[in-house]
Amino acid sequence: MPPRTAPTARQQRLGSELRKLRERSGMTASEAGALLGADQARISNIESGRAGVSTQRLRALAHTYDCADRQLIDALTTLTGSRTRHWWEEYRGSLPRGLLDLAEIEHHAVELRTAQTSLLPGLLQTADHARVIFGQGVPTLTPQEVEHRVAHRMKRQGVLHRRTPMPYTAIVHEAALRMRFGGLETTRAQLGHLVEMSERENVRLLAIPFERGEFPGAGQTILYASGPVAQLDTVQLDQPHGPALLDAAAQLAGYQALLDRMEEMALDRARSRDFIRAIARAL
Repeated sequence: MPPRTAPTARQQRLGSELRKLRERSGMTASEAGALLGADQARISNIESGRAGVSTQRLRALAHTYDCADRQLIDALTTLTGSRTRHWWEEYRGSLPRGLLDLAEIEHHAVELRTAQTSLLPGLLQTADHARVIFGQGVPTLTPQEVEHRVAHRMKRQGVLHRRTPMPYTAIVHEAALRMRFGGLETTRAQLGHLVEMSERENVRLLAIPFERGEFPGAGQTILYASGPVAQLDTVQLDQPHGPALLDAAAQLAGYQALLDRMEEMALDRARSRDFIRAIARAL
């Protein structure tokens, strides 16, 4: 089977974790391939996500690399095998790859935390609010492209409503809460939606008022997606060129600490809900 030309973020992550295990063992790709009856190119393609790996071969690789972390190995096996076709695949070729990777990461996470200072979290936006945001994109999107992106964003929100809802913490600065997208009617509806979503058991919406002053992480948009084991956590940052994905241990620890600090600066759930209601009343 020829190598994949466009591996998904999940496929790339599996390969990256296998590369980390190999490097920790001090083994070269050639040595690993020789022990498994494969060549260096095969190992390199697996580690780049361009080639799949079976559960059996993954366990063989972990054994070869002297990895005794059974929880990590079991978690990695869930990333193996042929790619299941999920809902976001229907958008492949019509939306930027980064948006599909984001949907994939959110779908497979066990918990999500986000921090936003200028825009509201996509998982908490109304369709009308999202439509205005996409309509202001540069370069300008066609009406069809805007609707495609709105539909994708609305489907992403399914992780908060499924039978076992995703635990979700959203830290939102007052600046984002006061931005008016689409006029007063759209803004009021969006704030009302935030209040409604904040009442869900699985959603923690925490507001940081202007009066808190400076705080760590100001200006950043951060998504922390927790995996089945800590080693498979992922941080996604919005960049001008598209989403950036981070998974180095030091990076994960740093962004966990940053989000913890931001939570300390925020109002609690009840006061945040009252704060949003007050902003809506003042419109």
